[in-house]
Amino acid sequence: MITCFIRYHIDPTKKAAFQEYARNWGVAIPRCGADLIGYYAPHEGSSTLAYGVYNMESLAEYEAYRARLMNDPLGRENYLFAQKEKFLLREDRTFLKLASS
Repeated sequence: MITCFIRYHIDPTKKAAFQEYARNWGVAIPRCGADLIGYYAPHEGSSTLAYGVYNMESLAEYEAYRARLMNDPLGRENYLFAQKEKFLLREDRTFLKLASS
């Protein structure tokens, strides 16, 4: 099992747009096969950092999942929404394995 952590730098004036983006992924990501832990928007402290976290069985399964997500109507719509609204300033993905169990 691997966990994908996505760190977003967002425009702090467009937090509501990020929250809509996160809610859309809350539907599309599980439908396309990933185990979504959640999307997190700024609340206290930094107003520009947000996160998305989900589990996958392997990097090979991640590649298949990404293909499904790109073919998913809501997935495509959400990518276009982010491009149009320009609330994502930076996006970094890291894949980690649980080491404590």
